[in-house]
Amino acid sequence: MNITIDQKGASKVAVVDSDEIVIGEVQDALDLMASVSYNNEAYKLLIRKENLTDDFFELRTKLAGDILQKFTNYGVKLAIVGDFSGYDSKSLRDFIYECNQGKQFFFLADQAEALAALHSLG
Repeated sequence: MNITIDQKGASKVAVVDSDEIVIGEVQDALDLMASVSYNNEAYKLLIRKENLTDDFFELRTKLAGDILQKFTNYGVKLAIVGDFSGYDSKSLRDFIYECNQGKQFFFLADQAEALAALHSLG
């Protein structure tokens, strides 16, 4: 796993680059947040959907809710980048829509769009 920092003014976004699953369970998310905040003083994170376990996108597992709650608790903003059109779950589509209306989590199609959304949060 490689983490780079995209900085715009005082806003820092940690961009995760990996060919493997980075977040497979809640503890992985906590470890990643701790590492990024401690090593880079970044409280915004961009990760690709391929770096998340498939269970994250199965809302009945409650993994997404548990992980996103940890991000909320620790004040870390998150953008997940990828193509979400292949999911036919109405509840997942609704969940993604609701997240994108807020200022904490984003599910976006490309990295540039995700970086812009995260940097706009100040």
